[in-house]
Amino acid sequence: MLDFFKKYKFFWIFFFVLTATICYIIFTLLIPKPSLPIYQPNMVNAELVDSTVQYIRKYHKISDFKLINQNGDTITQENYKDKIYIADFFFTTCQTICPIMTDHMAKIQEEFKNDDEIMLLSHTVTPSIDTVAQLKRYAVKKGVLDHKWNLVTGDKKQIYDLARKAYLVAKTQGDGGKYDMVHTENFVLVDKQKRIRKFYDGTDPEAIEELIEDVKILKQIEAQKEVQ
Repeated sequence: MLDFFKKYKFFWIFFFVLTATICYIIFTLLIPKPSLPIYQPNMVNAELVDSTVQYIRKYHKISDFKLINQNGDTITQENYKDKIYIADFFFTTCQTICPIMTDHMAKIQEEFKNDDEIMLLSHTVTPSIDTVAQLKRYAVKKGVLDHKWNLVTGDKKQIYDLARKAYLVAKTQGDGGKYDMVHTENFVLVDKQKRIRKFYDGTDPEAIEELIEDVKILKQIEAQKEVQ
């Protein structure tokens, strides 16, 4: 018997290598590829979406913008080119959900502080109050890393349109005030193609943990695209 195995040694080596390769391929195919949905306006609560875009079923992307950050720098889509980012809406004088949301953004910042692919973007909904100087004070207080996280202010209509027509996360005041809105606790995960991949409750610690894991999944998805 021993002589038999010696005689066909190379055959058995080939057989075992081939078997192991086939098993690996089958195992790999059985593992589902990571995925995240791509949200369209018609999939979101109508209260949070401007009536002019509620009908959109595909191809929705975050529109271009031009805002000013805590350092007085102009921030546009170019700053977020080829980035995965998390966006939200807040204001610095908010005493209810905003401090919790900002602390959770800070946690995300800490998680990905050494990852150049991941950025954060927080829009004030009270630009007349949240000047560059006010945003800077807030940024320093909250430990914002300037290269990682932009707190932005600017034209109120533009911010309103971004909230309701692009990120799909804000309610109107309902009192007839022009461009007045109530921001929500939603964090928005945006991919490198400027598409919304998921919403999260920015006040919920468990949702933040889910967001962090989803960012890692989205990185895998983006990496697979680059290889193809």
